[in-house]
Amino acid sequence: MNSENQPAYIKGRGAQINVQNRFLAQSQEILDEFLNYCALEQETPESNKTIYQEVFPKTIVNTVDSPDVGMTYSMNMYQGCEHGCIYCYARNSHEYWGYSAGLDFERRILVKKNAPQLLEEKLKSKSWQAHTIVLSGNTDCYQPAERRYQITRQCLEVFLKYKHPVGIITKNALVLRDLDLLRQLAQEQLVGVHVSVTSLSEKTRMLLEPRTTTIQKRLETIRVLSENGIPVNVMLAPIIPGINSHEILPMAKAVSEAGALSIAHTVVRLNGAIAEIFTDWIRKAMPDRADKVLHQIEACHGGSLNDSRWGSRMRGEGEMAEMIRSQMHLAKRKYFADKKFPQLNTSLHAPYKDGQLKLF
Repeated sequence: MNSENQPAYIKGRGAQINVQNRFLAQSQEILDEFLNYCALEQETPESNKTIYQEVFPKTIVNTVDSPDVGMTYSMNMYQGCEHGCIYCYARNSHEYWGYSAGLDFERRILVKKNAPQLLEEKLKSKSWQAHTIVLSGNTDCYQPAERRYQITRQCLEVFLKYKHPVGIITKNALVLRDLDLLRQLAQEQLVGVHVSVTSLSEKTRMLLEPRTTTIQKRLETIRVLSENGIPVNVMLAPIIPGINSHEILPMAKAVSEAGALSIAHTVVRLNGAIAEIFTDWIRKAMPDRADKVLHQIEACHGGSLNDSRWGSRMRGEGEMAEMIRSQMHLAKRKYFADKKFPQLNTSLHAPYKDGQLKLF
């Protein structure tokens, strides 16, 4: 494809391409002839509009068997995520639905309308024993679709009704909309919020996470949650060598001052289709440092952009990964020495399985 025929950088999106779905035998390709036609007709090659599609799964709570992830059960109200984070490990899951891990992941959002009903059935099950269920183990439960559908809020109402612990992972200030429910849950130690912070630079944030809450708004979200007695852990994740690895200490200081009780991190890994998506993106968004960043990521994973080995895939190895670990250790010692994120309460749920406290 000639450079003059290349489509312009798609602002407001992370991925700049749709990569081949590994499960599909056929693929689509935009040819120069079509791009020339679109240019002459002053049309765009394809729509950049987000499409919401309602789906009705049979189950909603998933068992997480990875030893690298600090959760045992998760649930996702949405598949695909409009936030468009270029590094997102969840992109590959969109291929299971017949879509691309690239632009499709950001523009075709599957909405699980019956999630609250499925959750309630799960919590009422006689065999279910209370264990923290994490919202957004895969995609953000407070992404833009939540403004319209309010499925996350409905699920929080279910957790409150059955006195069941819930964890929330998000990078969107929309979580503050549900402050009334979160306060009630927090009063009985039934909720913890994990806020993702990737950079203090708004320019970097806009490139990495184009449709997420601004950095200042995210710090304010941490502050408001903390002031209302809702425990906050911050995920400095992912750490990407050459992009945000120099910000570990400043980020830790900022989130600690905002009220966060703990921090954790992961080192970026570009598994599956994400390697191609990220490589294409960085050569367009940061061409001057693309090779350096890609080589440093490889240095963290034994010479590969991806690492699927349990125990090392989230933390990396080698000098760069060790430097990141050392900075995290220093940050925790310096800014979180007297803080601790609490364990959530699993003791209240059993008497509420029928939705009300049993008296006899």
